[in-house]
Amino acid sequence: MRKKSHKKIITVNNKMQKGYKYELVEPIGKNFHKDFFPDLTPKEMLSLGVFGGKYMTDCIYEYPKSWFIKAKLNSKFHDPKLNYFKVNASQPLSVWRKKGWIYKDDPRGWFEWYCRYYMGRRIEKEDERQIKRWRAMKRHIGQIIKNCKAGDISCRRVQRQALLHWAYDSRKI
Repeated sequence: MRKKSHKKIITVNNKMQKGYKYELVEPIGKNFHKDFFPDLTPKEMLSLGVFGGKYMTDCIYEYPKSWFIKAKLNSKFHDPKLNYFKVNASQPLSVWRKKGWIYKDDPRGWFEWYCRYYMGRRIEKEDERQIKRWRAMKRHIGQIIKNCKAGDISCRRVQRQALLHWAYDSRKI
């Protein structure tokens, strides 16, 4: 007897998307691509402090409530003091758009893609593209290893915050 699949459809209604729907085809946090092994979950990233707290303030109904219990958020403005390393490591969304880094279904960029991927959405070609971009961030790990004493998280804080935005935990370096 075949087990029945109960895939869930998520409908998004936030400031950047109205009526966008996607299907969750994998269990939350499971069955990632073999080349994708982030250090941090979206929940951990939000609680540590990313994107000046502004990124996800209108998306709380799309994701599990638990992600937002300890999240450092500011619905009014981008506040670098909310970031783990207390620095701004973000480029404006306009730069991301100009460089062609934004996928039509994820208008906020990589982190939105990651949150949805983590939830269980899969889009093969886009997943491969975003995983390739994630892997490219490793060059910053090499620069931190080369230029900082082990465990000195005050060294290269902007690079460390940028890595945190990509689910790498540079506190371990």
